[in-house]
Amino acid sequence: MRHPVDHMVIGEHRKLGDIKLLIINLSAHGFMAKCDHELGRGERIVIRLPVIGRIESYLIWAHENRAGFQFERIIRGADFMKIIDTLQPNPRLRLSR
Repeated sequence: MRHPVDHMVIGEHRKLGDIKLLIINLSAHGFMAKCDHELGRGERIVIRLPVIGRIESYLIWAHENRAGFQFERIIRGADFMKIIDTLQPNPRLRLSR
């Protein structure tokens, strides 16, 4: 299940260096972000999230200024809920669990 968020992160890209990403939804498997950089499918980015810290992800799809990334590992359920509680503190805006 994807949860809507509005969270700016700095992604570490091997060739481009640091790039800004606005995460607009998040799941235990990955995220969708707005990004102004041209990225190719399969490219890897490391981001830092609350609770779990650094996690690597790779680009699955990109269209215009949006991109979908899959995490290199699944975030455990309890940790994922803590991340959502941190990034979306208003319980009315969280999706039902």
